Amino acid sequence: MTASTRWKLLALASLVALGALGAWILWRGESVPTAAPAGVRVVIDPGHGGEDGGAVAADGTVESAINLAIARRLDVILTFWGCDTKLLRTEDISLHDPEAATIRQRKVSDIHNRVRLVNEEPEPRLISIHQNFFPQAQYHGAQVFYANGPLGQPWARRTQENLRACLDPENARAEKPIAHDVYLMNHVTCPAILVECGFLSNSGELEKLKSPGYQTALAAVVAASYLQCTQEEGETGYGSQGETSVLLHGMRQ
Repeated sequence: MTASTRWKLLALASLVALGALGAWILWRGESVPTAAPAGVRVVIDPGHGGEDGGAVAADGTVESAINLAIARRLDVILTFWGCDTKLLRTEDISLHDPEAATIRQRKVSDIHNRVRLVNEEPEPRLISIHQNFFPQAQYHGAQVFYANGPLGQPWARRTQENLRACLDPENARAEKPIAHDVYLMNHVTCPAILVECGFLSNSGELEKLKSPGYQTALAAVVAASYLQCTQEEGETGYGSQGETSVLLHGMRQ
């Protein structure tokens, strides 16, 4: 099976996963969510890649592979809803310049290129996908971080609340401003969130994160949260709080 065929099947699976939500929208007579305003592009960053695999689980699962799997699903779902997207990598590669010779040079070049690819867009929105890791195995739960203060916080809050409501009701984590040492998030000027989807160091959560179905569910919630915010942007400001989108209703059932 070719890579193209695999991702066509993934697109179909994602639409099937969202089919019940779409049917509920039509049954309620609600309007279908609109895509981002003209000129806005959602830049999706699957963290790490290539020789920089990110965190590694006890069973050898590499963070960069899970990041890419979720990011590709997110790209499919947002494209289905009419959003203009830009996926920074579509395979397990680094985005460094060819002349970068050492590992350090390649890592620096990679992150600088990611910043450039975001900031070169006239009106971007950044979603960066990552996985968490901690030496103690008991920690679990997705957490959303944001950049640029009021540009990102309401969007992060909405995403965090939706992840909790739809996928992990026991998750008490709250959205937080990104740490100052995360280069990408601190050098983009647009609304930006970084989603730590779960802990590779927690064996139970690791099994979920490796599951294609759970990866699709994560992508669907992140996508729906973005769409909620774009719906409200013209009325009450980007990412403001309001009624829960019908996109998420079916995921609670």
